[in-house]
Amino acid sequence: MCGIAALISLNGSSEHLTEIAAMTGTIRHRGPDDEGFAVFTQAPKVAVLFGGSETPDEVMSAGLHYSPKQAFCGTIPEDAVVALGHRRLSILDLSPAGHQPICTPDRRYWIAYNGEIYNYTELRAELEGYGHRFASHTDTEVIVTAYAQWGRDCLHRFNGMWAFVIYDAEEQKVFVARDRYGIKPLYYWFSPEGFLAIASEIKAFTILPGWKARLNGPRAYDYLVSNLLDHTRETLFQGVYQLPAGEAAEFRVEDVESTLPVYRWYRLEPQQFSGTFDAAAAEFRRLLNDSVHLRMRSDVPGGSCLSGGLDSSSIVCLVNDTLRSEEKQDFQKTFSACSHVKEYDEREFIDEVIGARDIQAHYTYPSFDMLLSQLDDLIWHQDEPFKTTSIFAQWLVFRLAAEQRVKVLLDGQGADEQLCGYLWFFGCRYADLFRAADLTRLWKEMQAVKSLHGIPETRSLAMMGYYLLPPSLKRPAMKYFQADCVRPSWINADLLAIPRGYLWQPNGSSSVPGVTQSIALAQMLYTSLPSLLHWEDRNSMAHSVESRVPFLDYRLVEFIMGLPEEYRIDAGVTKRVLREAMKGILPENVRMRMDKMGFYTAEEHWIRHEGPEIVRKLLREAVDASEGVLKEEAVERLDRMLSGEEPVSPQVWRWICFGQWMKIFGVRVA
Repeated sequence: MCGIAALISLNGSSEHLTEIAAMTGTIRHRGPDDEGFAVFTQAPKVAVLFGGSETPDEVMSAGLHYSPKQAFCGTIPEDAVVALGHRRLSILDLSPAGHQPICTPDRRYWIAYNGEIYNYTELRAELEGYGHRFASHTDTEVIVTAYAQWGRDCLHRFNGMWAFVIYDAEEQKVFVARDRYGIKPLYYWFSPEGFLAIASEIKAFTILPGWKARLNGPRAYDYLVSNLLDHTRETLFQGVYQLPAGEAAEFRVEDVESTLPVYRWYRLEPQQFSGTFDAAAAEFRRLLNDSVHLRMRSDVPGGSCLSGGLDSSSIVCLVNDTLRSEEKQDFQKTFSACSHVKEYDEREFIDEVIGARDIQAHYTYPSFDMLLSQLDDLIWHQDEPFKTTSIFAQWLVFRLAAEQRVKVLLDGQGADEQLCGYLWFFGCRYADLFRAADLTRLWKEMQAVKSLHGIPETRSLAMMGYYLLPPSLKRPAMKYFQADCVRPSWINADLLAIPRGYLWQPNGSSSVPGVTQSIALAQMLYTSLPSLLHWEDRNSMAHSVESRVPFLDYRLVEFIMGLPEEYRIDAGVTKRVLREAMKGILPENVRMRMDKMGFYTAEEHWIRHEGPEIVRKLLREAVDASEGVLKEEAVERLDRMLSGEEPVSPQVWRWICFGQWMKIFGVRVA
């Protein structure tokens, strides 16, 4: 797990390639253990290697074919065309052999890489069968060797999370790729100064020649109005793009001009399952257990996030089973965010898991004062504004792990989207039953949801009705039920160049048979998971911690998405197959709890009771910093929330974060 950067000259000039060290300096937090640079000239296979001020002495003297022998001093060959930079967080092979950029023995293929390939041991053995030899015990060297052996088809062999840049120094060809579900980030920006920049985080571009922080109006509108981030390849910074999940680009340096030839290398293809529910639960348990086992491969101490919910508790218990089988259970640590406000606290469920498994538990208690003191830091690390203060709770969990010298954490991200874990999936379920004319079952479903979740029939009918509407009527319906979702009065839509009636909708998912499956896919690909993974990556890497997500093993995802919908949600119960698979593994109170919280904070309590004037001041500053995007009506609406005239909305923190983000990054509207 690391930070990567690359600079590619588009005009033959090497003038700005010297900025590669400054780029990696902005993302030092992603890899404080080592740094390295490789600069390539127009001559085939000519690479000049540099270390940095934080490159360990033993790396400089290692004598490997990719070891740097000199420190970077800002001078590079005049005919340089490509520069790779790397910041290392040492997880596998802690020796100098793990230094990056790393290359094949013939010095043709070079890589700067961020992530983990969990099946690297098996792939290494296969590649050795083809005659390849390795200088390290890293997954990094396995990736670049796999590319040398299989070309870009190597991606289909990897099980893990990754973002990397590979450079073919013989053909002067670049290959960039991102993992199937976008767990690891990769951004790119074409500078008007004549070069292409690639990096793990957007902030790496802010120190480069030609950089001007300009607001992307449509994406800002999506964020502020529809609560959407990372749903397209665009970012809130105009001209900055992310390589989408499951996509790659391969190009010769001399051919690229102002766009990347991006192609989709992976599409989520559900593996249809026709067996019984019990058989599905057994296979689910096998796949999840194997995923967890693979993600425990590490040469540094590891632990787990534990919210007290079904997903993280399942991972913690499966880790515990593995450690017990190896008589290592004393090493297990968990990290949790709790609350002094009872209605937001899950400590009782956390303690039930801890007590059943005898685990070393660590707790953090987010407070309003802590949030205020770290808000700017949090926004800077996130690169873009975030949706709710729950992100802050997760931030503190990773900080706590770092304080305990734990470098790897397993987390439950990604389960809700596949397993229909959110309450709005009941509306989808109703719609599918209605379309199937199964009215008896539909009525029983509504009664079960009312009994288990307290949702009355009238609300259930409204939920169903929305998903039954044709696309042409959904915008008017959303405007009726949620006035703030279509051109609200508190935002200057004209300033952002938003046409009348605009409301972003995902492409493609509506053609999937079944409302439940369609929404699950949209959640996975656009509306939920991408932004959750963005926050997870930035929160963990801000504290130099690697986060691993077992529920996003592609084998498990394709299996879950191929299950009949009633195996996932039925009779008022979400995540049915997971609950059945964890029978006898999880404490029953946790396995069958029906409420859902996650890393929540007491956000409404903070706004209403602990700091209403402070919140109002922050919002006032945000409106001023937004250069007219946020209108005075935002402050007026907050006043109505504080007086109790309307409920507190998560939009308050979106407004505040947006203004603070514009201020911190110097973003201008035009």
